[in-house]
Amino acid sequence: MIRPMHHDHRERLPTPDKDAIAQLPEFGRLGLDRITLVNTGAQAQAALQALSQARAWGFDTESKPTFTVGEVSDGPHVLQLSTPERAWVLQLQDADCRAVAAQLMAMPEIVKAGFGLGDDRKRILHKLGVEPVGVLELNQVFRERGYRKDMGVKGAVAVMFGQRFIKSKKAATSNWAAPRLSEGQLVYAANDAYAAIRVLNALGL
Repeated sequence: MIRPMHHDHRERLPTPDKDAIAQLPEFGRLGLDRITLVNTGAQAQAALQALSQARAWGFDTESKPTFTVGEVSDGPHVLQLSTPERAWVLQLQDADCRAVAAQLMAMPEIVKAGFGLGDDRKRILHKLGVEPVGVLELNQVFRERGYRKDMGVKGAVAVMFGQRFIKSKKAATSNWAAPRLSEGQLVYAANDAYAAIRVLNALGL
């Protein structure tokens, strides 16, 4: 089990603010050549083979936004898993893809690291019928190391690499249940997971 190191300082370390982050050079994101879209059973099996070689993944999900009060999302619609070299974006409309996604989430020997994963866990249980195993909430690691408030992916990339992580609002609130994802959606989804695995490695975990 990965155990975060504890921070002894009494005073809390500040989380960088938006203005400070805006001055930083850009974090190098994964391009489409290093992102694999998975939406068939055969592609899911290939992803399973490749991902099961890793000791840890960056992990995140995307759900179609809900706009009406009381409307419950039937997400997640997309599951992203990344190694330091490549990311896989699994669309969960297909039953075979969902079955492989459930298998991946239940692998106890592989750490699944990400930011703000509370909702993701509940939704995965509801959608895939499995409780994700080996999930590491990176916000918690930073809190234990003495940082104030939740880092989130932007704060963590700024602290660990001195770089600015770009997130597109348009992609964030787009329709993740669409049968065809746009290039912008793929890059957005993949890089949330990619940044998480890069941060995990930089933390020495």
